[in-house]
Parts: sequence; structure tokens; C-alpha cells
Amino acid sequence: MNYKPTLLTLAVALLVSGCQSVPHIGQREPRRGDEIVAAGQFFHTGTPVVLWMDPGGYDAYRVERRFAPLEKSDWKTSQAEVKSLTLPNRYGLRQSGLSPEQLDQVRGGGWDLPLLQSVVDQFVLHFDVCGVSRTCFLVLQDDRNLSVHFMLDVDGTIYQTLDLKERAWHATTSNDRSIGVEIANIGAYPAHEKNPFAQWYTNSGGKTYLTIPARFGNPHIRTPHFSGQPARSEPVRGTIQGEDLVQYDYTPEQYAALTKLTAALCKIFPKLPCRYPVDASGKLIPHRLSDEALNQYQGVLGHYHVQTNKTDPGPALDWERVIGGAQKLLGLRSPVKAEPPWVLHSPRAQRQ
Repeated sequence: MNYKPTLLTLAVALLVSGCQSVPHIGQREPRRGDEIVAAGQFFHTGTPVVLWMDPGGYDAYRVERRFAPLEKSDWKTSQAEVKSLTLPNRYGLRQSGLSPEQLDQVRGGGWDLPLLQSVVDQFVLHFDVCGVSRTCFLVLQDDRNLSVHFMLDVDGTIYQTLDLKERAWHATTSNDRSIGVEIANIGAYPAHEKNPFAQWYTNSGGKTYLTIPARFGNPHIRTPHFSGQPARSEPVRGTIQGEDLVQYDYTPEQYAALTKLTAALCKIFPKLPCRYPVDASGKLIPHRLSDEALNQYQGVLGHYHVQTNKTDPGPALDWERVIGGAQKLLGLRSPVKAEPPWVLHSPRAQRQ
């Protein structure tokens, strides 16, 4: 017998399937644990992320000191005890390029994603000179009245401390238009001067291992029994801002996470191309960009491209590993169209 569904049976079937897709009141909506937040929306990265609202996260929205004794952590006491803390908030409002109407909209938190996408066009990479993300947040939040959107710990865990709609205080003139990440690394030092490497790295069997000094106590690394190694065993030497520097490399876990985070940001923000600053011959520019070039530049860049008094992320960062890997994740194949020589681009840089 040929069965032909009636309009009634079709309507019932649609109603039943529709009811199944509608969440119940009070139903928990699970997350995968790799999401970052931009204008209140979640975006997957493919790598572990701990948000400021998660257990064990770092919340830059709070005004009290995170690591001070609880009874002394309030803003009034903090202001009295730490003279560098001049404002209760460690972040601000992105304002550049917004109309008065748009400013009135966003000053209450009312960013929509398209408006944020029209503003953000730089991703600034830092090393934290703290060694681990927990210490980095202590310095930013409790001591220096600064902030950053992301911290990347030695095991590859990404911490997001603020929604990307916020103007974090991490890169002076680029703050309005940028997203920032502090990568856990003790930093770069003049090649012929004293450095703290002996406290942070040991060599055994021809391999170099990260050894967090005991004075830091529990560094709260998320990966159980994590044993970190720099991606290259020997210190990396190079010139930044005209100075001969030496630095231990980042860990493979950090490179993997940073590559995925970079790809995600370049996907979310259409004005943020997956490239880094190079000169006319295709070589990385190891110093601050000119005012004109920095104003025009869109893409991934180092803190030293923004400020002459900065050397982060240092000579050790493998830019091609990060940007080339991110381009591959995005499936980018068409080369960037040739542009005037003062518009900087990677030789392999590609647009979506």
C-alpha cells in the first residue's frame, strides 16, 4: 500500500521536530572550552581557552587587587597602598573613529559585532617578562594599572581577561584598534650582559627544560605535570631596535595555541589580515614602524613595532611558524596584491 502523508501528519511532524530544537527553560548550554568572546559572542579557536568568567580565570573587570589579602584588596585600600594604581578600571572604551551616536551606544557596553569588526585591525604580540601567566596578571592588575585581552601560558593555555570589545591598555597608540596577547616568557636581554636564564632553564641530556623558580610558589599551570621545553634548545640571538639581544624560544605548546588564536582572530575580524611587518625584500622589520606605516598597517605585529622602548616579543619568535601556520588553517592561497612599498606585508601573506 502506498502511504501518502497528509498535511496534518506533516504539520505534526514539523511541530514535533521544532519542539525538540527549542531549548527548555533553565536548560544548561554547554561550552567546548575553546571559545573566545567578541562583542558578547562566542567563537571557537580549536585550542584550550579559560575565560575571565570561568573557574581559575583572570578577571580584568574587577577593580580590587587579585592577589592582595582579601581584607586589603578593595579599591580604596589598593589605591592607598599602590601608588601606581591611579584608576579603578585597568581598561577603557574604544573610541577612535566612532561617531557621537556610536559612542553613546557603546559606552554602556552596546557593541555589536559588525561595529567591533570595523574598528579592530591589529593583533599585538608581547612577552610578559613574568615567565607564567599568573604572575603576569598579578603585575598587570595589582601593580601597574594595565590590561591585555589574552595571556598565553607556557603549557599553551590561553586566558582571556576581557571581551574583545574593550580597549585594553597594552600598546599605547594602538590600543584603540588592537587586540593584545602577553606570551609567558622571561624575555630578551642584551647579549653580553647578565640575564636570569640560569634561574629559568636547565639542560639535561642535551635538552633544555623550563624550570620555574621555587620562589614563585604554585604557578598554577593548567596541564598536570607539565614539563616545558623551548622550541629550540639553544638561546636565540637577534637584533631588535638596533640592540643585540638573546632570548630562549617559546614552547611548542605556545606556538600551537598562538597559531590557532591568530587564525581565529583573522577569521573573526575582516580588517585583520594574517600577515606581519616586512620590508621591501620580504624580511621581518625588527624595529618600530614609522608613524605613517604604523597608522596604515593592518595585521599581526610585535610590541616593538609600536614603541621604540620595547623589544617584545623578542628575537626568538618564529613569525613564519605562527603566521604561516595560521594561513594554512584558514586555507589561504591567493597572494596579497602588490601595494606601495610603505604598505608592509608578508611575502606569504594572503587575504581571506
